[in-house]
Formats: sequence, C-alpha cells, structure tokens
Amino acid sequence: MTPIRTCVGCGQRDSKANLVRLVRAAAGLALAPTASGRGAYLHVEPACWEAFLRRRGPIRSLRQSATREEREQLILALRGAEGGV
Repeated sequence: MTPIRTCVGCGQRDSKANLVRLVRAAAGLALAPTASGRGAYLHVEPACWEAFLRRRGPIRSLRQSATREEREQLILALRGAEGGV
C-alpha cells in the first residue's frame, strides 16, 4: 500500500512519492526527505508553491506557523533543487 499525504499548497491528497517533504528546522522551513519527526508535504508544482506562499495560517502537520519569509526561502530552495527533486 502506497503512503498518501496531503499537499500543504493545494490541499490535494497524493502518493508520498509525488511530494517533497519539509520540516521545521532551527533556521526555518527546510527540505528534508529523510529527517525523522514531524513533516509536511508539498507537490513540486509551481502552482502549489504559490498557493503555499498565499496561505497565512499554521501548517497543521507541523503544528506551527511559518512566516512568509520562511515560506519564500523554502520556495527558493525548491526552485534551486527542481532538477533534483
């Protein structure tokens, strides 16, 4: 059975393999495909990134809020890693 996760951008459920994992790190939100602990998932689609930037509430799966700057930094990291994601 394939694990299913919810994208924090678009809110759609999808296979974990189709999403990238992010965690709350000391420096803010970070891509962390193998870290243990609480994580959130985001599609690698730019439309989901934009939706993620627009959201203002907490990231429920992380049980924390993130600032717009933290979200923007994560999107920059995703764009930089886009070829390898």
